[in-house]
Amino acid sequence: MSEALELKQWSDRYLAQWNEPNPATRQALIRELWAPDGIQVLVDPPQEIREAAAGLAFPIPPLEVRGHDGLNARVSRAYDMFVAPGEHVFEVAEEATVLLPNVLAVRWSMVAVATRQVVGGGLDVITLDDDGRIRTDHQYIGTT
Repeated sequence: MSEALELKQWSDRYLAQWNEPNPATRQALIRELWAPDGIQVLVDPPQEIREAAAGLAFPIPPLEVRGHDGLNARVSRAYDMFVAPGEHVFEVAEEATVLLPNVLAVRWSMVAVATRQVVGGGLDVITLDDDGRIRTDHQYIGTT
């Protein structure tokens, strides 16, 4: 995936899964974008999870989901929390970047619908399999 237009179209589809209101269409996007055994790792879990782990003397655990069903639950939950109420939408923050062959960086923003103000965001470092589907997605929330 070296052509700029193809990369933009791919990153737009990646963000579309997080904004898709129709559960069947969302699930179809996930099956199209992700390898069947694809994994998303939330590298920097929320503060309350980090504090709970530290209180038990555990290192900060990354959170991960695997496979189409787990990914569908993850994406659907993010949609329900942030997009469905009509307050936010996820957008590509800057052009996706090819870091290495089959390794992409996608910077995204969570934007307030009413004001267009950026209220959050992050960076996803994504590896693709030979079919161009996501094998791994390491998500860093709050990275600008």
